[in-house]
Order: sequence, then C-alpha cells, then structure tokens
Amino acid sequence: MHGNRPLGAVALSGRIVSVSAAPYDGHPLPVALESLARIGASHVEPAFIVGYTEPFDETAFLPSRVAAYRRALREAGLGCHAVSSHIDLGLPDAVEVFTGRLAFAADIGARIICTNAAARAREGAFRRNMDILLRRAEGFDVVIALENPGDGSDNLFNVAADGLDLVRRFASPYLKLNYDAANTASHRPMLADFAGDAIEALPASAHAHIKDLIREEAGWFFTAIGRGTIGCDRILAALRDYPDLPVSIELPSRIHRGPDARPLRQAMPVPLAAIERDLAASLEAVTARLSP
Repeated sequence: MHGNRPLGAVALSGRIVSVSAAPYDGHPLPVALESLARIGASHVEPAFIVGYTEPFDETAFLPSRVAAYRRALREAGLGCHAVSSHIDLGLPDAVEVFTGRLAFAADIGARIICTNAAARAREGAFRRNMDILLRRAEGFDVVIALENPGDGSDNLFNVAADGLDLVRRFASPYLKLNYDAANTASHRPMLADFAGDAIEALPASAHAHIKDLIREEAGWFFTAIGRGTIGCDRILAALRDYPDLPVSIELPSRIHRGPDARPLRQAMPVPLAAIERDLAASLEAVTARLSP
C-alpha cells in the first residue's frame, strides 16, 4: 500500500510548508483537516507525541486507521509529507514499534517521519536498533528525521553538534535531522542562541520545525510565529539557502512547558477560532519570509 501516495501529496521538488496537527489536540480529525484547508494550508503533519496529544496506543497505526486517514486527507484536499511520531529509539521494543509507525507514515503518503533519538544511557541499544530501522526506512522510502527534545533530559541529540555527529556516523540517506529551536529553549536554556544552533543543523536536515515561544515565570508558552523570542526570522532567512528543504509550522497551543521543561496539557481543547487565528498568522509569516 505504501507505494500509492494519496492524491494531493507533493513530490520533493520545491518547498513544502506543512502545518502540524498538534494544536488541534482534542478536535476530531475531519474537523482539524477542514480547518487547515480553510486557512490555506496545503499539507498537514500528523502528530503522535506522548504528552502533546490525547493518549494513544499502537492501534492508531493499524491498516484500518491508514484507510481512514487517507480518506480524510483526500476529502480535505491536503497532502502529507511528514509525520511526527516520537519515541526513544533505544528502548527494547523500539524496532517493532517504530516499524509500525514507518509503515503508517508511508501508507498515508509521508516521506519523512520525525522522532527523538534516545536517552544517552541507551546509546548502545540505539545504535543496534538503528542498524535495523534504517534498512526498514529504505524499504518504505521514508527518511527518519531525528528531532532534539525539549524536556531537559540528557539525549543523544541535545544540540545541533550532537545531531550532526549522529548523521555523520550512520552516513545513511535515510537518517537526517528535524531541528526545533523552540525545543532547545527549554531543553538547554543556557545555550541562548537558539536560532544559531538551528541554522548550524540545516546542512544535515531533511525537515525543520518552525515554532516560537516566550518564557514566563510559569514556564515556556508557545505562540504564533514571530511573536516569540526564538529568532524565527533568522531561521527562515537561512532557510532561503535551502529552497527544497520542507518545513512545518508547529504550534502545540494546548500545552506549555513548566519551569522543569516538562509538557503540561490543559484540560480542554483550544477553541477552533483561536487555533485558526494563530495558525493563519503563522502561515502568513512563514510563507512571506521564505519568499525570494
């Protein structure tokens, strides 16, 4: 099934700007996709991230769910180029779990799947698992894009230099980066130049998350692109030198990160009107800054 891309999916030529489904946490899939189409998005990045979205298990990636997702994409007129589905790739069941997620990504038309690397303590298991997963990624023709975390833990990919080293070590066209500067802000706040670190990661990236935030006493709060302190203008300016690199606007507005950097999810979904307002402003800001 993964050889049949859904109608509306766009090939790798040219820039693809996706919008993450994360802000629609708590809203039904058709409602979220219709909303994205309404604000002018062309591609959605499905988000399966523990702590960011409603609880889910591996049944979310079964073939029956694939068929439903493809149908919803087709009805909304949206493509899917990237999926976020984060796990620790050093865990004992990572190969089995992530293979199912690779298959799901391929079957809904995605060419990239974003995930975390692994806790540094699981480095050996991560390397063994990746030897298998990269062969499977090649079979599905889906690039694994490692994303730096935001929770303050010690990961194999804490800052750009770590990610660049991992990509060099594996030397596979199916292992690249998906750098998120807003994650670095809570993960390594003493780094300070979050935009600069993001720019350093671009040569090894297959995808980039564009996300903005502000820091307050109660933690880190996500905001529309350009209204925060990350330096998104600098990142977007640097991206002009990478005209084929796909990006995704991520605004997980139902959560914020507490002072300890852990995600805190509010009880009720964000109202649709508020989601659309901030995403529309972000989409306009990103497309304007990426224009030649």
